[in-house]
This record gives sequence, structure tokens and C-alpha cells, in this order.
Amino acid sequence: MKVAVLFPGQGSQYAGMADPWADHPSGRAALDRASGILGWDVVERSRDPQSLELTEVVQPAVFACDVAAYAVLAAEGMTADVAAGHSLGEYAALVASGAVEMEPGLAALAARADAMGKASRDAPGAMTALLGLSPEEAHEVCAIAGRGDVLAVANENSSRQTVLSGSVSAIEKAEELARTRGAKAIRLNVAGAFHSPLMEPALPMVREALSKVQFHQPAFPIVPNVTARPTQQPLELRDLLSRHLVSPVRWDATLKAMDGLGATVFIEAGPGDVLSKLAKRAVPGALVIAAGSPERVREAVEGIAARAE
Repeated sequence: MKVAVLFPGQGSQYAGMADPWADHPSGRAALDRASGILGWDVVERSRDPQSLELTEVVQPAVFACDVAAYAVLAAEGMTADVAAGHSLGEYAALVASGAVEMEPGLAALAARADAMGKASRDAPGAMTALLGLSPEEAHEVCAIAGRGDVLAVANENSSRQTVLSGSVSAIEKAEELARTRGAKAIRLNVAGAFHSPLMEPALPMVREALSKVQFHQPAFPIVPNVTARPTQQPLELRDLLSRHLVSPVRWDATLKAMDGLGATVFIEAGPGDVLSKLAKRAVPGALVIAAGSPERVREAVEGIAARAE
């Protein structure tokens, strides 16, 4: 039985998301370590809804919760056979696998968040999820609504959910067009047009930060957002991480790649259950668990043990 661990990204946050992990010794240790690196208290800042609206705060905070969740999983006797992270969650996957040490990994993520926050303020944008369209139909909506403007496919989440990212005007046109085609459009709770050309000004700072990070061979395969192909090659992981800020998150293909590796258990480690819902659709029959608290982690461990009998 192979276990795939999924690390959520921005959009999964909620006020108080760090509190469950702070009640477990291993989770608290990870949160304290992250707070020491960042110079601010992750648990306290995660309780403040206004702070969580800031890219510079929410990205490191979600990362810290993801890493804390995996620390609890490991403490309870569960480790990954393969892992992936959705957008910023890829940083947590790399740390969990040992490909990147926590201090430089979090420092690089904090630089990414700062750069993305500045890019978002300099060129405001938005993201919207189109529900009920195939990826091909979503790409067509993107091509039409984005003419003469900035619009891109940001996340290929499932066969019926694609996220677009771009200028506010282009997003509004895309939402209107999608609705005329019978789809639902849901504006995402993010501060900018991530994974779109509007993030290109952030790339130099992100690449400079990553140039200071040493990458090691991970203990298990990572499925990067850019390619959705499993790898354990440090240089490839570094290169793909430097590109993924302006590349689509190929999440549906990522889940199918994990299925292809033989994963039959999918555990979402961190806040929310968005990735769990996507995994249930992508890999029918798999055991899927949103481990959003130490209690849910223990239930996951028990459920996996029962399934293995």
C-alpha cells in the first residue's frame, strides 16, 4: 500500500488554522521553528483574518501548517511514498521529503511571497475557478476573454475545474463568458493573479532566493506542478520550482501520476480539504483523508492499518 501526501497552498487558509497542530508536540515544534525563522508567531498571525489576506503572511503560514501536519503524520508512524504540493505547497513537499532543509526552504518561500505581494500591488489581478467546463473548453474561454489583455490558465485541477488568472477586467469577461456556457465561476480568495504573466516581475527575486538553497535527493518521489511527472533529481526539482510561478499547476495530471505509481491512499496534510475533494474525483476507489488536525491524523493511521489487514 503506497501513500501519497498532498500539501495545500494559498486559498486553503482559515483563521485559526495553526491551532490544531500547536496542540501536538511535533506540530508545535514545527510551528515554533517556522516562527523563529520568520521572526513572527505563526500561530498568533494565523488567528487574524486580516493578516491572512496578505500574501506575505498567508504563504509562510500555510507552509508552516503543512510542515507541521507532516511532522505529526511522521510522529504517528506515517510517511509518504510520493508527495506533491499545490503551488506554494510544493515547498512543503520538498521540505517533507528532505530535498530542502526547512530554514532555507522557508526563507526562499518568504522571498517568493514578498515578491508576489509586490507584483500583485503593482499590477492588480484576480483568479477564478470555472466549474463544469472541460479543460479544452476552459482554454477556449481563456483565449477569447483574454484577447488584448492578460489571462492564463493557472490551475488544471480536474476534468471539470480549471482556474484562470489575470487582470481583473479579463477575469470578469471570462466569468461572464463561462456562465453563458453553463458553467459556474467562483472568484478565489487570493490577493493577485498567481501563475500568470502578471507574476513575471517576481521571478528574479524568486530565482535569486532559490539560488541560495541546496537541493538534495528526496527520500521519495516528488511530482512537480510544472510537469506532473515524478522525479527525485535535485537539479530538476530546483529548475522546475523556479519556473512554476508563471506556469500552470497541473494538479489533475499530478494525481493521476501518483495513481500510476500505485498510490492507493491520499492524505491531505495541512489546512482545508480542497485537495482531498479533487483526489476523490481523480482517483475513484482510493482512500482519501483530509488530515486537518492531529485527531484526523490518528484516524488516518488507523484507517490505513485497517485497510492493510
